[in-house]
Amino acid sequence: MQASAPLRLRQVALLARDLEATVEDLRAVFGIEVGFRDPGVAFFGLANAVFPVGDAFLEIVSPARADSAGARMLAKRGGDCGYMVIVQVADLAAARARVAAEKVRIVFEHAHDAGHTATIHLHPRDTGGAILSLDASEPASEWDWAGPAWRAHVRTDVVAGIASATLASNAPAGLAAHWASLLDRPAAALGGGVFAIALDGATLRFVPAHGAGEALVGVELVESSGAARERALAVARERGLAVADGGVRIAGTELRFVDPATL
Repeated sequence: MQASAPLRLRQVALLARDLEATVEDLRAVFGIEVGFRDPGVAFFGLANAVFPVGDAFLEIVSPARADSAGARMLAKRGGDCGYMVIVQVADLAAARARVAAEKVRIVFEHAHDAGHTATIHLHPRDTGGAILSLDASEPASEWDWAGPAWRAHVRTDVVAGIASATLASNAPAGLAAHWASLLDRPAAALGGGVFAIALDGATLRFVPAHGAGEALVGVELVESSGAARERALAVARERGLAVADGGVRIAGTELRFVDPATL
């Protein structure tokens, strides 16, 4: 059997009304540091902050213009919410062919001026769940969307990586099957209406929305230690953030800790 091409969950973006307040919550709770603010997102009417989490990235975006798609999404969702899942592929041409076969529209494509990373953004109405971006980088270890000096900003005292992203849907089986076709990875049924696509070093999960509609609703972060997790949850409570089930709600998204021994 031919081995699957490398496929990574490299970046997850959340959408927040108040960029700086959200940045401060993430810094305080998870001990991570902003590595880059990308002026290029002004093209979308956004401002952002990108946090390296190990060698993956958690991004916060916020509308800089009232007429931006981000502002419209905040109004539609009634507040902060999940925004984008960025999957790193080995072969962008092959990914493009799968997108065409699934009749999914590409709404934006760009190759970074530095020449490392190229992207195609897929129409969220065609993908379902969230904006899905498929990106390739050469060499694969580079990631231009995080800026030229992101490695100097890696902090792993509390969290050391991104383990999963969770999408909710009223039809999770169908959404998982659709994303599986786009990513060329199988979707597995886990029971209870939950499905998963195993990537390299991370997982995409698809769960029932119970009538709430499709959305990116959760991110799992690999904890550096149990003690660090408990200190982080205590900080979150002190800041008045919602804490439940071993996680914290920030930017309308459940950010949960996961023990690396369970992965």
